[in-house]
Amino acid sequence: MELKNKIWMTGDLEWFTYIGGEEVYLGKREVPIPLAEGDRWVNEYGDVFQVLDREIRLLERIEPPQRYW
Repeated sequence: MELKNKIWMTGDLEWFTYIGGEEVYLGKREVPIPLAEGDRWVNEYGDVFQVLDREIRLLERIEPPQRYW
């Protein structure tokens, strides 16, 4: 399957892509390579991704809690 997104891996074995013109961290071992339609995963920061219509989409981004001290 050919993806609409460009994906690449760094020397630290981290996967990245562009979503909406923004460079986005996909994860390390949690990324199901090779990607297939319907694949879904959560990276170490809690960001949820899924492949829909040959495109990697960010479904939910969990913001870390703010510290007040």
